[in-house]
Amino acid sequence: MALPRITDYDHGISTIDAQYHRPGLVAIHLLIEGDTAALVDTGTAFSVPGVIEILQRKDLAPEKVAYVFLTHIHLDHAGGASEFMRCLPNAKLVVHPRGARHMADPSRLIAGATAVYGAAEFGRMYGEIRPIDADRIIEAPDGFRIDLNGRPLLFLDTPGHARHHYCIFDEHSRSFFTGDTFGVSYREFDVNGMEFIFPTTTPVQFDPVAAHASLNRLMSYDPDHAFLTHYGRISHLPRHAGEMHDLIDAHVAIARKVRGPTPDRHTALVEELGVLLFQRLTAHGCKLPREQIHELLRMDLDLNALGLENWLDHSVASS
Repeated sequence: MALPRITDYDHGISTIDAQYHRPGLVAIHLLIEGDTAALVDTGTAFSVPGVIEILQRKDLAPEKVAYVFLTHIHLDHAGGASEFMRCLPNAKLVVHPRGARHMADPSRLIAGATAVYGAAEFGRMYGEIRPIDADRIIEAPDGFRIDLNGRPLLFLDTPGHARHHYCIFDEHSRSFFTGDTFGVSYREFDVNGMEFIFPTTTPVQFDPVAAHASLNRLMSYDPDHAFLTHYGRISHLPRHAGEMHDLIDAHVAIARKVRGPTPDRHTALVEELGVLLFQRLTAHGCKLPREQIHELLRMDLDLNALGLENWLDHSVASS
C-alpha cells in the first residue's frame, strides 16, 4: 500500500491526502493533542488504510482517536465515516444535527448517489457505506463545544454550501476547519506563496445569502488559517474572504444570465464559469497551461454548474 502524502503543521495538525480521484483533491485533517487524536472529514472507505498506517507511524493506536468530525455529509467528506468508525473502536462521530440521521441510516445517501453514478461506479468511488450505531453519534448544534484532551474546539453552524454544514474553530491554532464553507484552493494554483480560492456551489443546497453570512461569521473570529478539505491550509484570510464574496456574487450573476430551463443551460454555465475562473487565475499570475487548468477545474465546473441550476430552479431569490 502506498502511503498517502501528508503535510505536518504546527499545533499537532496534519493534512493527509484522502487518495480520492487525484492527489491534492480531498484532505483528511488529523489533530493530535498529547496522546489523543481526532480526524476532520474522512474521504471514502478507500482512504482508511492509508490513514491507519499514518497513525501507526505517528505511534498513535486506533484506540487513541477520540472523535471523527464531519464538516458535512457529502460523500467526499463523509463517505468513509462508517469504515473509520469500524476501525477506530473508541471514536465518537460528531456531525451536524441535520446530518446525524443519515449517518445512522445512510440508505438515502446511498440511493441518491447510486441514482447519479450507477451501482458499479458508486462502489468503485466510495466503497461500502454502513449504518453507524446511533450511540456513537454526537450531534453538534451551533455553539457546541468539545474538549479534545484539554484542547477547546467550537462548532459553528455555517450553511451556504449545505444546510448540514458546520465549521470548527480550534482555539490553540486560531484556525478554522472549514469543509467547503471557505471554498476550494488547490495547491497547484499557488503563486509565490499566495493561494487562489473559489467557491463551491455544488448541489443541492447552495444559498448565496447564507454563504456570505457564514464567511463573515468565520472572519469575525480573526482566524490565522483555514484548513480546507479541498485542499489543506491557507493563510491570507482577509484577502481570500473578499475574493470569496466577490466570486459568490459572480457565480450568481452568471447563473441569472442563463436562468431559463433551456437544453444547453448546463453547457453555457460550465463555459461561463470556466472563463471566469481562468480570467481570475491569469490575474493571479498562474502560468499553468490552459489544458492543465481545465483538467484541474473540470469536476468543480460541472458540479458548480449543477448546483447553480438547482438554485435557479428552486430559489425565489433568483426569480
